[in-house]
Amino acid sequence: MTTTTKTAVYWAEIPVSSLERAIPFYEAITAAQFELDETGPNPTAFISKTGESPYSGGHLYEGKPASNGDGPTVHLAIESVEAAAERAKDAGATLVGPIIEIPVGRFQYIVDLDGNSIGLFEPAS
Repeated sequence: MTTTTKTAVYWAEIPVSSLERAIPFYEAITAAQFELDETGPNPTAFISKTGESPYSGGHLYEGKPASNGDGPTVHLAIESVEAAAERAKDAGATLVGPIIEIPVGRFQYIVDLDGNSIGLFEPAS
């Protein structure tokens, strides 16, 4: 299987019922900082890492979340799937199934506080 750096997905938005509640949850599981941005028509929270642009490919926004993990799944890049899954569980997420290994990495499905399906993805080294 050949992989390429060109991507078809440009942007992902994760709807949440409350940015105030979602920001600390997502900061805990990603070990990254989310920056509140109120420059557009609606407040959003962009994921950001120290020294990097906050516009990395997605944000949280207050909207209508999927229920019970039924919506699309956004995979978040993390360094250790086990550590991120433990942080997610401690923050109130539901772990779904086992860690899955594929040629390009490993991931764990979770359901966030609002019912969104999220993948915690650790790229292969």
